[in-house]
This record gives sequence, C-alpha cells and structure tokens, in this order.
Amino acid sequence: MDPVGDQKEFKGTNNVSYPYIKVTLDNLSYYINLEQHTRWRDMDQLGHRWLTALKKNLQNKLVLEKNFCFLGFADSTRNIDFLCAELNKATKQINDFSQDWEFRHFPKIDIKENYTRDDFMYPDTLPIGKAVNGDESVTPGLRLKHETCNELHRYFEDLQGQAWNLSPYYRAADNKSKYAIRQLNNLCHEIEGWVEANRKKAFEPEWIRPSQITTFLHAPRYELQKDDFEFFKHNRYDRELGGVYLHWSQIGKTLFEVFRDKDEAVGEGGITHQQYYSGEFDIEWGQTVTEKTAFKKEEMDAFRNWLKDNNYDWNDPKLALGYIKLGQVDLKRSFGTENFLEIYNKLSNNLNITKIEVFDGQTTNSDYSYSLDSPDWQQIQIDGLKKGYESHSLR
Repeated sequence: MDPVGDQKEFKGTNNVSYPYIKVTLDNLSYYINLEQHTRWRDMDQLGHRWLTALKKNLQNKLVLEKNFCFLGFADSTRNIDFLCAELNKATKQINDFSQDWEFRHFPKIDIKENYTRDDFMYPDTLPIGKAVNGDESVTPGLRLKHETCNELHRYFEDLQGQAWNLSPYYRAADNKSKYAIRQLNNLCHEIEGWVEANRKKAFEPEWIRPSQITTFLHAPRYELQKDDFEFFKHNRYDRELGGVYLHWSQIGKTLFEVFRDKDEAVGEGGITHQQYYSGEFDIEWGQTVTEKTAFKKEEMDAFRNWLKDNNYDWNDPKLALGYIKLGQVDLKRSFGTENFLEIYNKLSNNLNITKIEVFDGQTTNSDYSYSLDSPDWQQIQIDGLKKGYESHSLR
C-alpha cells in the first residue's frame, strides 16, 4: 500500500502540482518525481512531449523489452555464461537464415556461434583492481574485452540499419531472425554491464554501476527540435543515483561511447548524434558521479581533448554531448533510504517490472504480467516484431 497515496500530487516550492510516474516491480514500487528536476520548468516543452509519448506507449500496450531492462546487476541470474548461451542462439539463427534463398544476392553472414566468457573478459587469475597511473593493463583481471563487443555491435549496425533506413537483411528477415538481430545489440550491452559489475564487485562493490533501460517494441520516435539540443549541455555526462534520463532511441555509437570503448575500427557511418526521442527512459542506479568527482573530471578532460584532436567542438549542441535529465526517483519515498548499497540490494531481488503508471490529473497505465521466468517470454517479443519492421513508426 502506498503510504502517500497514488493520487496525491507532488508539490513544488510554489505549491504547484506536477505529474509523476509510478513503476511497480515484483515486491516494491518506486516513484519518479518530474518536478524535482530543477530544469523541468525550463525544458517544459520537451518534458511534456516526452511524457505524452510515454503515455501513448502505455495506452497502446506496447511490449516492454524485459530482457534488456536491468543492466549491471552482478548477482543477476543473467550472468556471463547465460548471456553467452543466449548470444550463441542468436548468432546461429542469423547464420542459418542467411543461407535462405532470400539472401542469395546478399553477402554470406558468418558470425561466431560459440562465444564463451573468455571472449568477453580477462580471467580472475590476473591482477584485479584500479588502473595504475591511468594504465589498465597493469590490472587486467576481470576487465571487459572491448574488441569483442565492438565487433558484435558493428554486426548489429550492418544487419539492422537505422530506423529510418533499415538494411535489406532486416527487411527480408523473418520474425525469429529480426529478434536475433536485435539481440546482438541487447546482449552485447548486457554483457558489458555484467562484466563491469562483476569486476567492481570483486574489489569496490560500492562503485558497481547498475542501470535500467526502459524500452518498448516499436515505440514511435520523434525528432528533437532545435532548442532541445541545448539541454544536452545543461547536464552533460553527470549521472545521479535515481536520475531519469532521455533514452538513446537510434542505432550507432555516440562520440562518448567511441572514446570510452576505444573503438578505433568504427567508421564515420557508425557514429551518430542523438536526433530523436521516444517515450522511453533510462535510470541510473549507481552512485552519483559528476565532474566534481576527481576520476570523472579526469575522464571528461581526456574526452574533451579527444574531441579536439578529432576535430569535434565540445560546445556544438548538434553533437548532443551529454544526457538530458527528465526527472529523479524519490529515493526516500520509494526505498526508505538514499544509501546506494541498500537500494541496490532491494532492487537486485526485484528485477521485473509489472506495471507503469503516469499520474497527471488522470491515470495512464499498462500492466506487464509476464516475466523472464515465463516459458513464453521470448515468443511474446518475437510476435511483437512485424515483418519488415515498419519504419513509418518514425513520426
């Protein structure tokens, strides 16, 4: 039972009512307070456009991608061995379908079908710990092997294309193969999150960086307006515990991802700048990290130098350098604490969204009854992928 009352509106400093969002997990609920974000009033237009898009996703009962939702939880049953097994199923499906007669005029696809943990992470027999004077090679134990993830991501980009320019492979693929192509991206990022969390758990668990990606199959995308791009500069790359951020709703890597992943093989076509938004959102469940933190300041200084060396302008709003913050989870109300490890432990036992509700004078909601323990969870998502993937969902 919500002690505050689901219909009670949040009040701002001037006693103004604001909308809020309630997300229900198996055994707890958390509340996203949109007015607590101090720039909400400044970005009122984008905020309301985003909230309207989210409400449409709920009203239209779009399928929630539960298998690509909670990332970076080291104790999840979706560990590295499970994820590699899922990845191998996906690559086999893609390889098998590429031999179909429809693909005779396309280049043959041949992706590895026997990925193991050794492809993605260094063994724990090597030294584990922080980088020494910026040198990660001194402590390689359990670190992510970026080159494998970068290769997988390029396969995904080539096989699916962009939402506004889908590849011939994706257009010709059957629903099972569409799903498999999508999993190259989802599993790649989930593996990245798990490997990093598993390494942090070994020597500094307070710095595990779990997150939540709340996405829907066929969520319509909308073009960002000219003034929206300034909001990337307001928050930049700060991440707050419980912070709610605009979701990246397109394919390709951002400049920050290319820098961070040391992806020297990515082509110019593989780098994209955010141009769209959707009624989807991400939540940071790790400790707050801003440029006031020494290691974050060091990273951002290195990134700014990298941009300059590669002829990019840090202050160019069109490059969308940053995350647009939309709101903040009310941690005290939701979890009874603002302590990261206490929140992490509560969430770790509740990694399943069962309902999302928006309260803004009226109630908009959608239930998500299936879980990843349901025998038909994969089929639910496969059935949600239409042949050809209707790119006109881009509005």
